[in-house]
Amino acid sequence: METINKKILLVEDDPNFGIVLKDYLSMNDFDVTLAKNGMEGFEKFKKDNYDICILDVMMPYKDGFTLAKEIREKNENVPIVFLTAKTMKEDVLKGYKAGADDYLNKPFDSEVLLMKLRAILQRKASNTLADSKQFEFTIGNFHLNSKLRFLKYKEEEPIKLSPKENELLRLLALHENDLMPRELALTKIWRDDNYFTSRSMDVYIAKLRKYLKRDDVVEILNIHGEGFRLVVKS
Repeated sequence: METINKKILLVEDDPNFGIVLKDYLSMNDFDVTLAKNGMEGFEKFKKDNYDICILDVMMPYKDGFTLAKEIREKNENVPIVFLTAKTMKEDVLKGYKAGADDYLNKPFDSEVLLMKLRAILQRKASNTLADSKQFEFTIGNFHLNSKLRFLKYKEEEPIKLSPKENELLRLLALHENDLMPRELALTKIWRDDNYFTSRSMDVYIAKLRKYLKRDDVVEILNIHGEGFRLVVKS
């Protein structure tokens, strides 16, 4: 996941920890704005657009939960990660109810935070892509019209895809030569991510491979534990 120029709002009342964390994230190509309390954090949030917010929970003037609710009123979609020294289950649940995408207990491994941030940004980017309005795709020598559910090879008569075949191939085409996360397809198409829907998706992947095997430059790769990649060789 590319992090260059991804903007983070970091709200942390411990000045030493805040500066160290800001420097670490900056070294990993994030553009970080540091605020020292919840009130300052909200003022900075209102003045700029951020890709992700990292909020300490225990802060003077305005705690992280209150700040998260105010942020959510302004922007429903910006990811929020809470940092806290509290490990009570009630506090974790309160954080998720306030709109958290993830939760880290202090002290934490900075590499784990980095991994979580990248995963959240990847998920956000994939969801944004999946919600795009594009419905026509060229896939090697195939043409997909996902509005009509037609898959056409060269000048031959088009195949009429089933609704799930169509949606799955559209998602793969939107992520052409990139990872299409398994969980994205399951939540967008099957509306659930469990063992049975996952096996069902594998059946549909096999059907799509059967359609696409006529073109040597097109292939659906299984990326173990992550998802699939529609590869179109140039």
